Amino acid sequence: MNERCQLLKGILEGCILAIISQETVYGYELAVKLQLQGIDVKEGSIYPLLLRLQKEKLIHGEMRASDSGPNRKYYTLTSAGEASLEAFRQNWNSLKSPVDQLLDRGES
Repeated sequence: MNERCQLLKGILEGCILAIISQETVYGYELAVKLQLQGIDVKEGSIYPLLLRLQKEKLIHGEMRASDSGPNRKYYTLTSAGEASLEAFRQNWNSLKSPVDQLLDRGES
């Protein structure tokens, strides 16, 4: 597994929670939104994570009719998901600055 995949594996859950906190989305739409942000994730790797987040009650899935095909499962954030996202933000911010500082020193 390459370095980018290893880094992404650790932050993908937070990124997914952040997207779902902004709007209700279905799995494929979520994959597209991640890709538009430059996070290249295969659609097939998102669904197991969505299932786990749902089992942990961080998100709620609801089947809805679609105008363009079969029903889709749309995901919304639960209150536990909001708390988890806030914890992720705090952890990310506490790590991001020191890592950026260390990496920037190497460029001087």
